[in-house]
Amino acid sequence: MPSFDISNKPDFQKLDNAVQTARKEISTRFDFKDSQSEVELDQKNKVIHISSASELKMDAMVDVLLSRMIKQGVDPKTIDISKEIVHSGKMYRKSIPIRDGIDKETAKKIVKQIKESSLKVQASVMDDIIRVTGKKIDDLQSVISLVRQSNLELPVQIVNMKS
Repeated sequence: MPSFDISNKPDFQKLDNAVQTARKEISTRFDFKDSQSEVELDQKNKVIHISSASELKMDAMVDVLLSRMIKQGVDPKTIDISKEIVHSGKMYRKSIPIRDGIDKETAKKIVKQIKESSLKVQASVMDDIIRVTGKKIDDLQSVISLVRQSNLELPVQIVNMKS
């Protein structure tokens, strides 16, 4: 029986390249001169740490990071920039979590959307992926286009297609 998986696995190598190029750009830009601004990727905890001397520079650093991610081919939805900036002493800090895997609420939303499409497929949640099975590959391709057209707050990849 044909099947495929819907998952959210960011490419940490591309993300690391984006952070490195953002760090290089920030170190050479005139408006960041002598500002102790830093961008750091923590792959173990799946977090990007940003620190700077002012809140305006923090926003500019996030913009630089997002533009570098786009140029590296990493979807900007991979990171959650909605977290608040923490001010301690002279420095402003922000920890930006990296979305890895599909959370339960989003998985339920995707499964519900697939079931409402009235296609003859079954969707089931397995940890942080969704497995979709069906008798016809055409139905599976319709589900793929449905998932890609839906407005989700995280990027999804279609992997492990078996016929």
